Amino acid sequence: MVDSNTSPPRRTRSAIRETETAVPVRRSRRKADSATTITAAERLSMIETAAYYRAERRGFRSGHEADDWLSAEAEVDAMIAAARGQAAG
Repeated sequence: MVDSNTSPPRRTRSAIRETETAVPVRRSRRKADSATTITAAERLSMIETAAYYRAERRGFRSGHEADDWLSAEAEVDAMIAAARGQAAG
């Protein structure tokens, strides 16, 4: 039986820092236009979503999960790099 009064375990600050390391996307010297960052958790979510849509396009046939993941990771990293390049230029 599950106790409904039990709250989920709290994460420590060091655990949060380890799992949510920020990846800067855009830098600016103006205070009003602060740096936009993507945390490691957000990057992972973006990769998961992109990999899912790749699998969906091929009909979810098994055997290509690693290819889907690696392609999605490269795609997301390229988008992050492009955003950094636009901010610098």
